[in-house]
Amino acid sequence: MKDTAYTKNDIVHVSFEIGLFLKGIYGFLEILGGVLLLFLNPHRLNLLTHFLTKHELSEDPRDIVATYLISLSSSFSISTQHFAVFYLISHGVIKCFLIFLLWRRKLFAYPLTIISLLLFIAYQIYRYTLTRSGFLIFLTLFDIIMIVLTFLEYKRINSASNAQ
Repeated sequence: MKDTAYTKNDIVHVSFEIGLFLKGIYGFLEILGGVLLLFLNPHRLNLLTHFLTKHELSEDPRDIVATYLISLSSSFSISTQHFAVFYLISHGVIKCFLIFLLWRRKLFAYPLTIISLLLFIAYQIYRYTLTRSGFLIFLTLFDIIMIVLTFLEYKRINSASNAQ
């Protein structure tokens, strides 16, 4: 019976570490995307979108994906760019900072991470109501799993430190 408990703790710990690694990669990509987005103004985005869709539109002028991309790029404004840059960089920096603290096993970082993930989830749900993006559902589910794993890891570390 006791071996099973250790196995469950090990699975939770490894899952937590894998989740942190994936969150870290995603946080880094958010920062990178935000920095790259600094250089992608509305005019450049329109040029890039037209370049990438011109072949498809020449074959089918009513192609749903290509026309959607063209429509999306034409609604991209300077204020949208600034918001996206701010959001991506700040979101990525917060994630990477929290992950750094969690890997260093700073106890205060566990509840702080849970609160941060709850705030991210609230914003993702809000954005989902506007965009209906399946990717936001995936991110939200992943964040919920990370909250559970963070809580379980916090309990494990807390009980281990209390046992000493």
